[in-house]
Amino acid sequence: MDFHHVSVLRKETIANLITDTSGVYVDCTLGGGGHSRALADQLTGQATIIGLDQDRDAIAAATERLADTSCRHIFVQRNFRYISEVLDELGIDTVDGIMFDLGVSSYQLDTPDRGFSYMQDGPLDMRMDRSQGRSAYDIVNGYSEADLYRIIKDYGEERWAKRIAEFIVKERQEKPLERTEELVQVIKKAIPAGARKDGPHPAKRTFQAIRIEVNDELGILKDSLEHAAQRLKRGGRLCVITFHSLEDRIAKQTLRLLATDCICPPDMPVCTCHHQAILKVKRQPILPSPEELDLNPRARSAKLRVGIRK
Repeated sequence: MDFHHVSVLRKETIANLITDTSGVYVDCTLGGGGHSRALADQLTGQATIIGLDQDRDAIAAATERLADTSCRHIFVQRNFRYISEVLDELGIDTVDGIMFDLGVSSYQLDTPDRGFSYMQDGPLDMRMDRSQGRSAYDIVNGYSEADLYRIIKDYGEERWAKRIAEFIVKERQEKPLERTEELVQVIKKAIPAGARKDGPHPAKRTFQAIRIEVNDELGILKDSLEHAAQRLKRGGRLCVITFHSLEDRIAKQTLRLLATDCICPPDMPVCTCHHQAILKVKRQPILPSPEELDLNPRARSAKLRVGIRK
């Protein structure tokens, strides 16, 4: 299996993650195992890596990639929202480090049959876990015009969201949209030619929005980060790589909340929330180096945020 994926900010993530070379670490977004392989190469035979991914292709690829490493590894086909349940099932209370590499993998983007790419024709799917029911096809052909507008505007931050929603609904009245290329053509019709000359591919934001909706990517992120922080040992590290402003905003705000003692309104004379900080957060995100950007242009929007358990 060729599960190709170039892991972004790999050296920086591993350098910030490891506190004990014989410790226990969780890779919440296993993918092809790129970050986990780099982590395993720095660990002893007494260490353990727990990998989570909802894509069975990723589990298979990572199993092969880490086959010759000395540390123990346990891979579970589960969404990272279930990190606490997985650790409970394994009888593990706390761990030394947890990492998240959010977004879609290069393998998923580059495999037409997965339906993530606006650059290659494939079925409208976009499910990271292909055993789940709802796909991009269901959203594109089943959502109301108002709901299509909402997700394209909110999750894609697309200025032409209203027209795109209108054009999708009009087009599907003739026949259902079944292929990514069909959707791309509808989006191109909806966006005026003059607005398509500059900036990213005209379908990029709409595809991002539909993918986020299919996989509930933003809905699960805040709670998952909070659950992960709770499972860290004192001094343990939480590393989060984001790729677009929506998920980065959630990551930034959640880590900041976890690093704040009182969250009462400013005009409250006495604290009544009893909220206690459990993290220390590095103020600025870590960005890819110019050398990495030359090798992997997809890294250009990546940011690594790091929290340390108090």
